[in-house]
Amino acid sequence: MPETPPTGVIHDLGYRPYDGPRQTGRHIALALFVSGFRNAFGLGRSNKSKVLPFLLLVINLLPAVIIVGAMTLFNLNELPLAYARYASATQILLSIFVAAQAPVLFSRDLRHGSIALYLARPLSSAAYAAARWASLLAATLVFLLVPVIALYVGAVLAELDFGEQTRDAAKAVVLAGLLALMLTGVGGLIASISLRRGFAIVSTIVVLLLGNGVVTAVQGIARDQGELRVGEVAGLFSPYSLLRGATTAWTDEEFVLPRGSGAMSATYFVVMVLVAIVLFALLLLRYRRIAGR
Repeated sequence: MPETPPTGVIHDLGYRPYDGPRQTGRHIALALFVSGFRNAFGLGRSNKSKVLPFLLLVINLLPAVIIVGAMTLFNLNELPLAYARYASATQILLSIFVAAQAPVLFSRDLRHGSIALYLARPLSSAAYAAARWASLLAATLVFLLVPVIALYVGAVLAELDFGEQTRDAAKAVVLAGLLALMLTGVGGLIASISLRRGFAIVSTIVVLLLGNGVVTAVQGIARDQGELRVGEVAGLFSPYSLLRGATTAWTDEEFVLPRGSGAMSATYFVVMVLVAIVLFALLLLRYRRIAGR
């Protein structure tokens, strides 16, 4: 008995191939940057993902709001907390923010294997890493600069000297930018190496806060022993101590150590830039190796 050929029905669901313009890798990288920046604050994700970044942002902004309120209420003629000291005063919150959000941008794609889908498009590994790095950098800058802007607006409304406040705020913005570059490099590199979010968070916090604690202790001992040069050199080994050294060199603020020589003051800025460049280069190298697997 001859077999009856199988019969079937082809349903036309109306799907059509994409015939629009094909975007270049630059447009893909830009879209990746925007989505990464949104993800850093939980936007476009679940409500649970928004809690931590916005909670940290609000707590970080709270001292600035209190200071502005106190200036208005008591007619203060200067800021109780200088612009350039704000990041050092809230470094724990800043470290937690960077440590918690870096894995969102770096570890997740590696853990779920979706990195292969990104690199299958006309997007190089360097462009992908740079877009993610820029997203974390932008989010960190928002975290750092919103309180500075709030303090500046409050100082201007309180009719403090406009030129002096503008100069001090501008210096704080530059210092915040250098700090953000270093923190982004540390958080991004660690998160790109670790596929486990918890491990990446703990490792980043240890590097940033524990390292800063050790450096601060060494600087305190060096100051008490009169070995200021030892304390200055120790300050080169932590992002936050580099920030303190650069702040002391460029402003009237002093932290653990007094202002050092001109050469040492310049060294802090040079090392901050070099650390940011080296960490970014290592991040690019990491993703180049991932793409080559």
